[in-house]
Amino acid sequence: MNYTFDYIMIPMQLIIVFFTLYYFFIAFFGMWRRKEEKILTPEKTFAVIVAAHNEEQVIGQLVENLHYLHYPDELYDIFVVADNCKDRTAEISRAKGALVYERFNDKQKGKGYAMEWIFTKLFSLERKYDAVVVFDADNLVHPNFLAEMNSRLCKGEKVIQGYLDAKNPNDTWISGTFAISFWLVNHIWHLAKYQLGLSSVLGGTGMCISTDILYRFGWGATCLTEDMEFTMKVLLKGIRTTWAHDAIVYDEKPLTFQQSWKQRKRWAQGHFDVAGRYIPQLVYEGIKQRNISILDGVIHLLQPHFLILSTTFVLLSYLYYIEPFYTNILYMILPIEVWTLIAVGQYVFPIIVLAKIRAQWKSWLYMILYPLFVYSWIPITFVGFWRRNDREWSHTQHTRSLSYHEMVMSQDDFAKHDELLSKQVTK
Repeated sequence: MNYTFDYIMIPMQLIIVFFTLYYFFIAFFGMWRRKEEKILTPEKTFAVIVAAHNEEQVIGQLVENLHYLHYPDELYDIFVVADNCKDRTAEISRAKGALVYERFNDKQKGKGYAMEWIFTKLFSLERKYDAVVVFDADNLVHPNFLAEMNSRLCKGEKVIQGYLDAKNPNDTWISGTFAISFWLVNHIWHLAKYQLGLSSVLGGTGMCISTDILYRFGWGATCLTEDMEFTMKVLLKGIRTTWAHDAIVYDEKPLTFQQSWKQRKRWAQGHFDVAGRYIPQLVYEGIKQRNISILDGVIHLLQPHFLILSTTFVLLSYLYYIEPFYTNILYMILPIEVWTLIAVGQYVFPIIVLAKIRAQWKSWLYMILYPLFVYSWIPITFVGFWRRNDREWSHTQHTRSLSYHEMVMSQDDFAKHDELLSKQVTK
């Protein structure tokens, strides 16, 4: 019985060791940034698209914010797709100067379908754009966002994800820990991968896609995590998603645990759905093309599976009273000093990131509760796996109505405040 059990547990440990070492290796390269030359001359044209479903409480502030970006007015247009709206989203967007397209479809619900629809409308226009930029209605955007994306496009990058910051990191402990998780991922995952030449992953908002990519391959991403689906779709073609660390979008984080659970469950469902459909293709193409970025995409899609595997291993360890987590073969692979470094790194990385972004004192307090947020992913992931075939879209209600000016003042970011004022004077 014990030998049979070992045949099960030892491979599980080997997989866990691999993922642990892999994640630590990646994270290490997100602790600093390489210097880069930026192209400062505005050249590319943008269709700025805002996906909105019953967002009358927040849409006005975003559209107003978008008019004051540090980029020539003639080089970008603002489009709002009012998707199955029953409120004043369309009316408010028009009043703020956006080009509004209203869509009504009771069968094809969700952001992915709305994006497919607006892209078709966009491509039929007389004016042609070099790229599309996508935001959610609850967002606020740094004034330099389009300038940063222009620089990346001029360098030949085609699919680009911007830095995902938080609009309301100090509202509740949920929004605070949610913000910390995004700040960490921005550095130890997205930035690190970009600097290693690997592919990042689109985050649903703050993303820029060259129109020639959409013309060639279409959108075709309509699942619960349409951003991840499109990432893997183009990655199969050898097109990696790059990272623009200074193109910042401020996202509204959930205020309650119930909202957080609902949103993350949808992400988990979509993640398992995309993994089931794309992993076999990615493995085949990665080996065929000898492309490490494609194989890295496989590892990304396996993340929730790894969480389930490692949780199961820990539970079995306690159930059968075997030695604690990792100790069976841990020190046979690497010396104790390496594992000590990794263990310490799990606590040091967040501290370094919070220090780098000069987080406010509340964020440091929320670090105490951050482990609760992290471990809550375990039941969410199990539920997401169980309901991975459920593709019914669930909308996250946004109520945190803030202008860009109010946000930067509430966060005591006077540098951003001065940038906004200078743009308002010139316009």
